[in-house]
Amino acid sequence: MEKKKGLVISAIIILFASLGVLSYLLLRAQKENKEMSQLFEIEKEEMENEYSHFANQYDELQIQINNDSLFEKLESEKLKTKRLLEELRQVKSTNAAEITRLKKELKTVRAVMRSYIAQIDSLNRINLALTTENEQVKQKYNEATRQISNLVVEKKNLNEKVTLAAQLDVTNIHVTPKNKRGKITKKTKNITKLTIDFTIVKNITADTGERTLYIRITKPDNEVLTKNTANTFPYEDQQIGYSIKKYIEYTGEEQQITVYWEVEEFLQAGTYQVYIFADGNMIGSQSFALE
Repeated sequence: MEKKKGLVISAIIILFASLGVLSYLLLRAQKENKEMSQLFEIEKEEMENEYSHFANQYDELQIQINNDSLFEKLESEKLKTKRLLEELRQVKSTNAAEITRLKKELKTVRAVMRSYIAQIDSLNRINLALTTENEQVKQKYNEATRQISNLVVEKKNLNEKVTLAAQLDVTNIHVTPKNKRGKITKKTKNITKLTIDFTIVKNITADTGERTLYIRITKPDNEVLTKNTANTFPYEDQQIGYSIKKYIEYTGEEQQITVYWEVEEFLQAGTYQVYIFADGNMIGSQSFALE
């Protein structure tokens, strides 16, 4: 009897001891589960932040590019990232399997994001280099255009100088009024002829050959002395009247020229003008007075 009683007591002691150990293990497991759940909750929150960050970063990358194909790829990855973010938000922190899967997906998203950042960075560097190169080409083009414009102006100025250098020039213009006996007179009523003498200056740059000289005599009232109103020649885009036309053979050397105007009209007292033209240019002028 005493032996049975001892066994019962021993069994009770063992039972209580087992219950104690079991309670300890259960409490410990509950604590560990709670800690694990808290850890998953923190990890889930961090993952949500990363997913949100990547989704926003895709928006920023899309703003930086002008490539339609790359833009569509970024849009696809952005939508995928937002879908995974929504899945993560729906998952309970106690669902270790889903959190682990979404954690792996996040690793892939991170790697894809890095590759796109590198690709866009490379494109930006290329675009920057092209922009710099284009700017340099533009500057060179503008400089070349400026130089060409300067050359055109210089050529024009040179041509003008050459034209002026090749132009005939007249000096020593003298007008001698004479009467019917060939004597010099200043009285208009006695004048029957005007003798006009002048010198064509030597010019080795001028073309030699036949030239036409036009002598234009104007009265004090600026009326041109002419035998026929049809006697005109071109000057500065218009036809103007002349008094005398003279053909010469120009040799490039100094030449003395004399022309005559036979007076058949009334001459008034005052200051007259003589203008000499050749090759469309006025090459000399002189005034003279009659009484």
